[in-house]
Amino acid sequence: MTAFPEGFWWGVATSAYQIEGSPLADGAGPSIWHRFSHTPGHIAQGDTGDLACDHYHRLTEDIDLLVELGVKAYRLSIAWGRILPEGIGATNPRGLGFYQRLIEGLLKRGIKPVVTLYHWDLPEALQDRGGWVNPDSPLWFAEYAEIMFRALADRVAAWVTINEPWVIAVLGHLEGRHAPGQRDAWAAPRVGHHLLLAHAAAVDLYRTLGQQSIGIALNLEPQHAASADPADLQAAQRRDAFINRWFLDALFFGRYPAELAQIFGAAWPEFSADSLVQIRCPGDFIGVNYYTRARVAADPGSRPLGAVCLKPPRHQCTEMGWEIYPEGLSETLGWLKDRYGNPCILITENGAAFADPPPQAGVVADPQRIHYLKKHLSAAAQALSQGVDLRGYFVWTLLDNFEWTEGYSKRFGLYWVDRANLQRYPKASARFYRAIIATNGAAALAD
Repeated sequence: MTAFPEGFWWGVATSAYQIEGSPLADGAGPSIWHRFSHTPGHIAQGDTGDLACDHYHRLTEDIDLLVELGVKAYRLSIAWGRILPEGIGATNPRGLGFYQRLIEGLLKRGIKPVVTLYHWDLPEALQDRGGWVNPDSPLWFAEYAEIMFRALADRVAAWVTINEPWVIAVLGHLEGRHAPGQRDAWAAPRVGHHLLLAHAAAVDLYRTLGQQSIGIALNLEPQHAASADPADLQAAQRRDAFINRWFLDALFFGRYPAELAQIFGAAWPEFSADSLVQIRCPGDFIGVNYYTRARVAADPGSRPLGAVCLKPPRHQCTEMGWEIYPEGLSETLGWLKDRYGNPCILITENGAAFADPPPQAGVVADPQRIHYLKKHLSAAAQALSQGVDLRGYFVWTLLDNFEWTEGYSKRFGLYWVDRANLQRYPKASARFYRAIIATNGAAALAD
């Protein structure tokens, strides 16, 4: 198994709403997650992101943690409403100043900033205009992206336009489990299309500045048929189109998988030929967010896919109920290479939630996470040995944070956060990851 190449980007990833807190501070406008989390019944234990990890006020402390880890890169996201409280129009200089201080702080410590423009927190003011369903939404995003590029492009190593458009379209607009909480089969495909147009518009703007490091982050997972029954095989193919090929085929081929029209039925729109040309825009890299696989069985009564995912045994899962399946990472990376012409790839998220105990003598024991990271990094190394153009790996996540609808009940971080006082404590996995970085991955490949 090959070693990781020189210059490999070892990093960690976070998102604004999950760690920053103070969502309305210094002139910021509220986001759809602020509204959603404050609506009773949406979030476990009634939690909100109002405090989160208070990263907004603990910026220097958290940069010190990144230095302690020895990371080469840090993936963060911008809260759109901090920059443009109304989503468009007047810029908020105090919000922009926060991110300028963060970027400067990273650069002074030798850490490459990797910045995600959109990690699910649309300004409420834009949602009140229809949000991502509105055909003007790509123009809104382009205005916001241009402000950020002009402010920071010379200091940011790479940009991610949009994080997990599938989650936005499906969990946010089809199933209603995420903000803005819509359940509308008509809306979901239109949202997906507008997100791709927004991505393409941002890439075009970025090119005008002469820059060459911009991509999109997609949640991908292998879809394995539960049996050799043709019905299960077809169900797995439908779910593969729905989860994986929906956005990738659009980005690389300028078309959508035929299965999507079958899945959505009359709700699937006829997209213009011009717009399909526009969305053929993969950018400079594909960000892969990998967590698990699915074992798929046919179920005619389960709509819209006619498929269900079988639950693995509890002992094989993380606290999120996701099967621990590291082989799926190398499978996914190899599939991307073969189907899409070996694009440049960053693993923009990979990590796991476990029931971590409180710290003892200042350190949290988390052997399950260490095992998880070791196995997934070995899978990444296997993909490299097979010729995959993999340039970096980002652990999800730096800190135990606001885990969306799970609130603070699930811990993904390399650092344990005491909810009583927000003090950070290293987990054993943080020390393990530091050794990985110091040895350029050799510690992950050792027996």
